[in-house]
Amino acid sequence: MTDVTPTDATPTVLRAVVTGGSSGIGAATVRLLRSRGWHVTAVARRADRLAALADETGCAVVVADLTVQGDVDALAGRVRADGPLHALVANAGGAIGTDPVATASAADLARMFEINVLTAQRSIAALLPALRAGAVERGSGDIVAVTSTAGQVSYEGGGGYNAAKFALRGLLGALRLELAGEPLRVVQIAPGMVRTEEFALTRFGGDPAKVEALYAGVEHPLLAEDVADAIVHAIELPSHVNLDEVTMRPVAQAAQHKLVREPLRVRES
Repeated sequence: MTDVTPTDATPTVLRAVVTGGSSGIGAATVRLLRSRGWHVTAVARRADRLAALADETGCAVVVADLTVQGDVDALAGRVRADGPLHALVANAGGAIGTDPVATASAADLARMFEINVLTAQRSIAALLPALRAGAVERGSGDIVAVTSTAGQVSYEGGGGYNAAKFALRGLLGALRLELAGEPLRVVQIAPGMVRTEEFALTRFGGDPAKVEALYAGVEHPLLAEDVADAIVHAIELPSHVNLDEVTMRPVAQAAQHKLVREPLRVRES
């Protein structure tokens, strides 16, 4: 790799790629970045959702399944054609089921590893040259991945998702060490309980009653927009500041196992 000194100047157009961009945290991040003047390419599998987001925000879209290397290569080609890239938000992922380890489907575990870990690795590897070019322009380039508190503390019924998010966390930690010496920031945003329109519904096999039970009584779970705020804050910080890992939870969730299902109130002294 040729050594190039970054300019540490803000380019005329800031470019970002957001994976898993068709709904939830990804779509909220696209909206916020666009509102702040970024050129954003939203990536996801569902063309109809992406088309609606493009109509709403003016973002560019790429329909891609990031578990397929050919789709990742096509995404990289599209990004190269657009010019240097300044931020990658690796948000694609998800959870499948709540079975205990002893009875969980190995296929479900493999799928969770694929959609949470391998999609991030493929995206980072493919887009790193464009991110390096963006770092020369801007003074820093950003790789932001949405991990989870599930990658910090295990819980019953979460073995497969825990394993995938622990793996993603480890992957990103290694990446930060490997990129040391370059003006490239590696950021992990680790949310706890977030209420989005699809995450829990997908995990519970489309059962809305289980989704309602999950959030019942919890005052103000995090929203996708809250996580998007943290993502955008991280990539708009001065270039010498890196938020290695941001853990964020609703106030009602004091820890992975401590969730308050009643209104928050101040106790008497």
